Amino acid sequence: MPSIEHTVRVAWRHQVHFTQDVFHADNALLRDVLANGETRPPRKVLLVLDESLSKARPTLARQIEAYFKSHADALKLVCPPLVVEGGERAKNAYFHVSEIHSQVDRHHLDRHSYLLCVGGGALLDMVGLAATTAHRGIRHVRIPTTTLSQADSGVGVKNGINAFGKKNFIGTFAPPFAVLNDFGLLATLDARDKRGGYVEAVKVACIRDGGFFADIERDADALRNFEPGAMQRLIHRCAALHLEHIANGGDPFEAGSARPLDFGHWAAHKLEQLSEYRLRHGEAVAIGIALDVIYSRGMGHLAPAAADRVLRLLERLGFALWTSELLHSNDEGQSVLLDGLEEFREHLGGELTITLLADIGTGFEAHAINLPCVRQSLRELEARHKAGGEGSKIIIPAHG
Repeated sequence: MPSIEHTVRVAWRHQVHFTQDVFHADNALLRDVLANGETRPPRKVLLVLDESLSKARPTLARQIEAYFKSHADALKLVCPPLVVEGGERAKNAYFHVSEIHSQVDRHHLDRHSYLLCVGGGALLDMVGLAATTAHRGIRHVRIPTTTLSQADSGVGVKNGINAFGKKNFIGTFAPPFAVLNDFGLLATLDARDKRGGYVEAVKVACIRDGGFFADIERDADALRNFEPGAMQRLIHRCAALHLEHIANGGDPFEAGSARPLDFGHWAAHKLEQLSEYRLRHGEAVAIGIALDVIYSRGMGHLAPAAADRVLRLLERLGFALWTSELLHSNDEGQSVLLDGLEEFREHLGGELTITLLADIGTGFEAHAINLPCVRQSLRELEARHKAGGEGSKIIIPAHG
């Protein structure tokens, strides 16, 4: 019998909106996005709210309920907002996914209903996994509430939780139905969470857009002072570059072994794990980028002046470029950090592919790593820290 083969092409719309006060009764954006131009009975919505945000804004849950009541002709909030812990703890067990599944079942949500998450990147990841696995996929809408999630993770197509001591071991690739970035939700963040997303902008500028890198340099002081205009420009451009990669990068679901937007991440993922998530994602990525920049220069790929620009910009934005976890070793005296290379290769599905820099704005893929050069790069980072550079003055709290 002859084989049968067809190429299946599926088009999907990836929409990211920018607004202020998304839950103000007069702001019709959320209503219009969920109504989706369809003439149907009110759409059922189950809303998950980040616990930290709920505590920082005690009236937010009531405001959300009032919003849905004012648009009851088009939307139906099936129950009060489900308040769930945010941060990496939300991703460290399957419990919360099951909890959301039970609510989807209890309130009879279907594939045309909405699971809406209001929170930071870790909570968005977990809720996204619940959305893509309930009924094999119900509509997922993200309202990111941190700089990091608005600029990077919240606009992506990845969902997941951690397992077996590895980040994002269980997960799916599935685009959200929509992303709504409300700049007003950033106001109550602490300095660490406001700063965290800057590093993803530096990352994508390093590998894709030298002009954007220069813009971040120009705005560095304003960004360090968290001036809203500078933050909004950074978030918008960073999100645009990420969407451009997803739409036109050729491999949105990472069927191959290349992850160019994970520049600096092989070390970052391991550092997060080693620190028991004391290091937040953006802080770990800043260190990972610094390490890969020094390595790129040490291997002769990147000019010293360009490497120095990247390191100085990260420090100007308020990132520390050193943590003691970089020196952790196992019982045999071998670097635990370097285990991250093998874990990264395994996560990619085969061939090791690390993005390095040839110039600011130009990344390239490497499939082998010179371990002596990595060790030398670590020694240089430590020396930079001990010399008392700007980044050495930044203290990462022991907990939180």
